[in-house]
Amino acid sequence: MHTILPKEPVICHNLINGEWVKGETGNPDVFSPYNGKKIGEVSIPSEHQIDAALKAAAEAQVLWAKAPIKERSQILFNFRNILIRDMDQIAHLKSAECGKTFSEAKAGLMKGIEVLEFALSIQNLDLGGKVEVSRGVTCEYRREPLGVVANITPFNFPAMVPMWTIPICLALGNAYVWKPSDKTPLTALKIANALTEAGLPKGVFTVLHGGGFTVDAIIDNPVVKAVGFVGSTKVAKIVYQRATNLGKRALALGGAKNHIVLLPDANTELSGMGISDSFTGCAGQRCMAASVLLAVGNVDQHIQKIVERASSLKLGSDMGALITKSQKDFLVDAITKAEKAGAKVILDGRKAVAPAGMEEGNWIGPTILDNVQPGSEAATVELFGPILSIVHCKDISEAMKIENSVEYGNACSVFTSSGPLADRVVRQASTGMVGVNIGVPVPREPFSFGGTNASKYGHGDITGHHSLDFWSNVKKITTKWETQSDNNWMS
Repeated sequence: MHTILPKEPVICHNLINGEWVKGETGNPDVFSPYNGKKIGEVSIPSEHQIDAALKAAAEAQVLWAKAPIKERSQILFNFRNILIRDMDQIAHLKSAECGKTFSEAKAGLMKGIEVLEFALSIQNLDLGGKVEVSRGVTCEYRREPLGVVANITPFNFPAMVPMWTIPICLALGNAYVWKPSDKTPLTALKIANALTEAGLPKGVFTVLHGGGFTVDAIIDNPVVKAVGFVGSTKVAKIVYQRATNLGKRALALGGAKNHIVLLPDANTELSGMGISDSFTGCAGQRCMAASVLLAVGNVDQHIQKIVERASSLKLGSDMGALITKSQKDFLVDAITKAEKAGAKVILDGRKAVAPAGMEEGNWIGPTILDNVQPGSEAATVELFGPILSIVHCKDISEAMKIENSVEYGNACSVFTSSGPLADRVVRQASTGMVGVNIGVPVPREPFSFGGTNASKYGHGDITGHHSLDFWSNVKKITTKWETQSDNNWMS
């Protein structure tokens, strides 16, 4: 199915205390990467409006936290059903504003629903605990919400990334403040309306648009107890430092430069499909995309399969558009610089033809650069586009040395038929997520998502079991009701 663009611009205001409120500091336009045309407007709140929104969130959270987790989960269950009902409509909006294909947009929402389903299980899996630790003495723990929490999310996954945190935070009893990307506000509108329809009380969920000013105002407000962020490493570090300097919890996920180690014994069909789909999926605009192929030994036939599959993709139906024209220009320039530096362009996306009627969109085709040098820009800088840089290595030791030398630590994959060699890469990769014969090693719930090194600032992961302790407090209670006849030092 092809993406259906909105017939009229969608107006996106701020959700404050259950009402959509027009911002007081501007109404920038939203343009579709598909054809460069206006598809919406987003209104930016003032400092006064942000303060009012956060005050309302804090007041609403007190009552929300008092509701039993089973009642909170019932609303989230309603939310799940609404998202499933409206899945195609939401996917079309996502695709229109961020440039994904319709199928990619739908898959991202389904991944978000998977996290929602994990959040629904918290009521049955995280039941606290109580143990008699000594005669007449018991210890127990209870999980309690933090209060108001905030999340700042990127353009490339306007539903999936916020859905990493929305259901878990709400299930735990927090009020949630969302600052979506100003490039993708249409999806935020749909998700917020779905939560309202599901029965979420006013003020428990807040949407505030804008850029750095809005982010700073949210982080600095004393009612916000924890901040989550997904975006570039540069901004992740700034957000983490600003929040933690104020004594707040922060978990900020940054960029990546993911490597795939390709060994000669790999299955040719499996590696050709997996590696091609990894660097071309979402037009390469994802932190889990393959960026560098570490080709060990003679893998020419594998590379040919990668080229064949990538070159068969059609723009618009098989691969989407880039978010902005400036990003397209940046990638074209990066390819040109790599070529001048000695890389061989064996698949040139600069020559790709835009879909008919969408010539004004931000299109670039799959690009494969061969003979890239390990320390070059193409091998070390996150380009965020459908570009695969091939670095040839004499053995696996050289490949792992290159993999370990990059500052990022999001993901690494290996394609091989050897269990011992796969395990060596798993053990030696300096990343938080590793794939074996999988080009995009995103863990499935309840396994949590998160990288290491410059790909993450903060402790723990943003989803799964490991996220519960970040988005809540654990209270420990020790109880004694009477003196025991056989007292000891423990009682």
